[in-house]
Amino acid sequence: MRSSFRRRAIVGIGFAAIAALTLAGCAEGGSSSSPSESISGQTVKISGGITGAEADALNASFEQFTADTGVKVEYTGDKSFEGNIVTKVTGGSAPDIAIVPQPGLLKSLVATGDVKEAPASVVANVDKNWSPDWKTYGTIDGKFYSAPMLANIKGYVWYSPASFKKWGVEVPKTWDELLTLTKTIQEKTGTAPWCAGFASGDASGWPGTDWVEDLVLRQSGADVYDKWVAGDVKFTDPQISDAFTAVGQILLNPSYVNAGFGDVKSINSTAFGDVAAKVADGSCALTHQASFLSSNFLEVKTASGAAPTIAPDGDVYAFVLPGIKEGANTIEVGGEFVTGFSDNAATQAVLEYMSTPEFANARVKLGGVISANLNADPKLASSEFLTEAMTLLQDPNTTVRFDASDLMPATVGSGSFWKGMVSWIDGKDQATVLSDIQAGYAN
Repeated sequence: MRSSFRRRAIVGIGFAAIAALTLAGCAEGGSSSSPSESISGQTVKISGGITGAEADALNASFEQFTADTGVKVEYTGDKSFEGNIVTKVTGGSAPDIAIVPQPGLLKSLVATGDVKEAPASVVANVDKNWSPDWKTYGTIDGKFYSAPMLANIKGYVWYSPASFKKWGVEVPKTWDELLTLTKTIQEKTGTAPWCAGFASGDASGWPGTDWVEDLVLRQSGADVYDKWVAGDVKFTDPQISDAFTAVGQILLNPSYVNAGFGDVKSINSTAFGDVAAKVADGSCALTHQASFLSSNFLEVKTASGAAPTIAPDGDVYAFVLPGIKEGANTIEVGGEFVTGFSDNAATQAVLEYMSTPEFANARVKLGGVISANLNADPKLASSEFLTEAMTLLQDPNTTVRFDASDLMPATVGSGSFWKGMVSWIDGKDQATVLSDIQAGYAN
């Protein structure tokens, strides 16, 4: 890895940067230095919303790159990144690179005029390593700005295989079977089967949008989903209302939620990651959450005080939320995008590295995450579950759609839609909630 990336870094920094460095050396009367020598000792600063142990792992992903190039990479996580980054950029405090979790936010950043188009080497890597859809998400008005980084599959249902065996139930293959399973568990245990948490600081409500998006995709199909994302199908359309109604069969049913936390309204006060502890200790039979919840299980205990085993026959595992018909291989995904605000040679070298399979493998190997990079190795994932998830993500036969709220304008996707989910859980009538969400397009 060391020698192969060094060669790519030297070649891939870009003709303009190499020419500039060479001319600078000539102007000073000295011999021109190679780009790798010129960037050695420089620091590239990255900002994003990834925090805690995941931020530590992200920084560790650059250790080999630093050894190869001499470029130090400093990633700093900000829990309020989505709300702060546009202000920082317009105020002249942009980082060298930002890790942007939403294409809608990327569009807002591009509108500032400070985002640099992706270097040619990054374009080449993305064309080679990702499906065309992923490149589209980083493209604004026909110009490619932002390469994909990591990914996650949104529509998983986490459960306890041991409990399923005890109750004599199986993983459902259709939405109706899921509702039957829910009823069966409730009757066998006398308690609510599902737990959910919408609390996420300024981003509270987003886990609810994932639920609705999954149901739009499953009930109405990819074409309606795409038109909804584009704004051609409104939130007040019956097809979107039907998705809310379907989700409400679970999340608004006091007999079905909120296991381990309280009643329906406790969903808004429960942190989205806290559901992992309740699934692990058996308090909660089912929770709908993305593949990244696997990392939360590393920090919780089973009822006996042991670390939960994530396996098909273990303490915890997950299945993809089933479709209306059996066999529908459809998933909703999320992910981050690497966005450059500087065109200096060191920054371009980092951008190139982050679009390679080597970076994806380095981060995936450190645990808790997956990548949609087609040339990354899913066997390096830190669990059987993540290997399966990454394989599903790379499968060309899987119908994939990006998180709808992340693609919508920020005033809706990370504004009225998030807030609308909170109001809906608090008991506001559905028709008013849908109108309120749609009104976000006027802001």
